Amino acid sequence: MMTLVSILFLGFFLGMRHATDADHVIAVTTIVSRQRNIRGAALTGIFWGIGHTITLVTVGGAIVLFGLVIPERLGLSFEFCVALMLILLGVLNLRAIRRGIQEAAALVAPEAEHAPHAHPHEHGDYVHEHSHGHAPGKHGHAEDAVPSARLDKLFGRLGLYRSLRPIVIGIVHGLAGSAAVALLVLPIIHDPLWALAYLLIFGAGTIAGMMLITAAIAVPISHTADRFQLLNRYLGATAGLLSVAFGAFLVYQIGFVEGLFTR
Repeated sequence: MMTLVSILFLGFFLGMRHATDADHVIAVTTIVSRQRNIRGAALTGIFWGIGHTITLVTVGGAIVLFGLVIPERLGLSFEFCVALMLILLGVLNLRAIRRGIQEAAALVAPEAEHAPHAHPHEHGDYVHEHSHGHAPGKHGHAEDAVPSARLDKLFGRLGLYRSLRPIVIGIVHGLAGSAAVALLVLPIIHDPLWALAYLLIFGAGTIAGMMLITAAIAVPISHTADRFQLLNRYLGATAGLLSVAFGAFLVYQIGFVEGLFTR
């Protein structure tokens, strides 16, 4: 019994260690780089860990309890999805930073550039056209007077809406690693119920580890958000570029070195 309890305790710390994997850290860094407070960043880490644990317990539990076998090609496909997700997160992050730079430049542009004009422009994901200027108060309507902003305002107060993205990212990461974690447990813990308990505790360790990581990442970002805006943009751009570069590396590694596309 004591040996099993020790293994379960070990599972918690291994879960915390699992949270520090490079692809995990880069994914949450890309999200947290747009957070302005440590509490929100820590919640992002918790929600990521919850999504990861949901998949870990579901897929890993099926392997432990029912002997489910994940084909190697399917496992590589899950890992490839993680690589694509990292690229997408990086691109979205860079796009948001570019938009912020353009808005800041418009505030200091010559008065002629603020003259009313019409062209298609964005409000988040909503695109429309009307006569407007870029000077403060010259846009033609309030920023929250478009459908996408109304939805964000309505649902943004709901915890589920705000936590959905890190949960989905955690689920995708869980798909890529659940089989390896479950297969590691099988030779050590032969009782399926104890093995399932190990997966739950491993997931709890992952949640705790990711919460600490995201809070630590948010410290420099939150302190530079208002005081050093240029440095804050550099940090966000670095996170986006790193996410795109690491995602591209994983695409090559999984697709060609490990044989997803070549076998």
